[in-house]
Amino acid sequence: MINKIHTKLYFLSLSIFIFLIDQITKYLIFHNYKNVINKDLILFKIDFVKNYGAAFNIFSGNRIFLSCISIIFSILLSYLILRRNSLNKIDLYSYSLILGGTFGNGIDRIIRGFVIDFINLNIIDFPVFNVADISINIGFIALIYSIFKNKR
Repeated sequence: MINKIHTKLYFLSLSIFIFLIDQITKYLIFHNYKNVINKDLILFKIDFVKNYGAAFNIFSGNRIFLSCISIIFSILLSYLILRRNSLNKIDLYSYSLILGGTFGNGIDRIIRGFVIDFINLNIIDFPVFNVADISINIGFIALIYSIFKNKR
């Protein structure tokens, strides 16, 4: 029983850690963007973009809808992490990554009305994104991997 509680707390803590890293990086960009905008690094440059939509700016201008979706997904993922006992570690990691990112972008939408994106890839033409987006995408890739792995 204690081992299950520790496992659940570990995965919830992972989500909180991702959320904090996401919020800290966005805070630093938001309050220093004049000093770091268009700063070229090796594979990417720092930009400052206010994203009023979701991925690839879909649903732009639908703040309430996107905020509600973030809240619903955050509650659902928290429930899955804390209450489901039949999940494997890959599922738990994927849910934790998705939860941390969803909560990070959701808080931005609720508080600011937009999501701060700042990572702009130099090597390909791709939309500007943030730490939460990375976490969500890695989580979805892990979840898809888990689904296909378990079907075999």
